[in-house]
Amino acid sequence: MELLIGLIAGAVGGNVAAMLFRTINMGTLWNSVAGILGGGVGASILSMLGAGGVAAAAAGGALEASTILSQIAVGGVGGGVLLAIVGLVRAAFRNQS
Repeated sequence: MELLIGLIAGAVGGNVAAMLFRTINMGTLWNSVAGILGGGVGASILSMLGAGGVAAAAAGGALEASTILSQIAVGGVGGGVLLAIVGLVRAAFRNQS
């Protein structure tokens, strides 16, 4: 469940980052793809660090709002960060040519 939340939040985070910083905008599809990858990586890292919590909460039957919000935040930030990295690398290669 936490990975799914991270993927969706990553897609949203990638598109929001592209709206805020026009120089890294790669179009809605690629913004979403980069965001999904970044959100997935962020959610995976968070769960490896033991701070995932959504799966553990789901096993107990109660999903806490704070746990879900932290997953959304991590996914969104991860998506935005990966989009920014990819956008900056693309811009650097474009300027070299």
